[in-house]
Order: sequence, then structure tokens, then C-alpha cells
Amino acid sequence: MRVTLKLATSLDGRIATATGESRWITGEAAREQGHRLRAAHDAVLVGVQTVLADDPQLTVRLPGRSVDQPLRVVLDSRLRTPAGAKLVGEGSLILTTAEPHAVGGALVEQVDADGDGRPAVDAVLKALKRHGVGSVLIEGGGQVAASFIAADAVDALEWFRAPILLGGEGRPCVAALAMAQLSDAPRFRRLAVEPLGPDLWERYERT
Repeated sequence: MRVTLKLATSLDGRIATATGESRWITGEAAREQGHRLRAAHDAVLVGVQTVLADDPQLTVRLPGRSVDQPLRVVLDSRLRTPAGAKLVGEGSLILTTAEPHAVGGALVEQVDADGDGRPAVDAVLKALKRHGVGSVLIEGGGQVAASFIAADAVDALEWFRAPILLGGEGRPCVAALAMAQLSDAPRFRRLAVEPLGPDLWERYERT
């Protein structure tokens, strides 16, 4: 399975202010390209914190285009996704480590937990394969990004940078990776850099 991590950040790698404000860091052109990326993947995945903070739809919305919608996936260890969340319904999947119960019209499945009680990355990927997913776009948040990076499961990065600075109190795009030395850092090869309006779109592939 191909795993792509999409990041929309400030220049200093922040996805939100300290208070959680995140809409919109990047501009319209970058957001439109984000929808094209969704259309190119079988599934779009976020953590429950992104659902609670932003209530995203995770659908493809491109003017004048009708496309097959990707499977909308939420990692939610304690099943906190509201039944009224915009993404909940047919075509949505919640993967949890808790005892499953109904959440609106979403499909809810239990998967194995990692050492921190979150859905284990290998169990998540196996579940997605069972649903016929061959490619997944991860859209947030920082803890989900860190989990997949730490598991060496990220094949590509699609990074959109806005020309703003949010500072150290802003929320990082990747949570702690607990690395002691530079030689442990995951490395990526840059494929392209392209301006999108005021923003910059960088594409990377794992080396």
C-alpha cells in the first residue's frame, strides 16, 4: 500500500496556533491541489483530534468535476467521533481500539493497539487493505503523522507551506518522534517545488 502524508503548514512547520486555529493556513490554490490529491487516493485518513477541531468533510470538491469519493477514515482509540460529524456516513470508516458501537452511518471496526493505546499502524494498514484500499492520503494531525513516520510507513510527502510564521507555541505538523541522533531521522528525496499562489508546494519521496 502506498502511504502519502499531506502537510499544510506555516514556514516553521506549524499546523495551528496555540489555541487550535488552523483555517485557513494555506490559500485557495493549495487547497484545490489538496482536493486533487484526495481524488488520486483510495482513502483519506485523519485522527479524531482533527475531526473534533475542524469537523472536516474529507470529500473531493473540484469545480466541474465528478469523481469517485475516497473512503474517509478516522483513527479514534476511544470512539469520540460525534455521530453528527460531517464525514460520518456511508463511505466512512472509524478504526478504534475500544469496544465498537454505532457512530451514525459510519462503519466502525476494532483494531489492535500500539504501546500507547492508539490504533497500531500495521493493524490500520491491514484493515485498509481488507477494504480494498491501495493508496491512502494522511491529512492529520501531528500525532497520526508521527505514528506513521515512526513506523516507517510513509512513502511520500506532499507539503504545502504558507508564508507565515506561528512560532514555537504553535502546534507542530509532526509530534515527537523520540529520536536521539540525526542518523535515526527518516530521510526523503525532494522531487519538485512549485509555487501555488502565495504558498509553496514541495513533493518528497522516501529514500
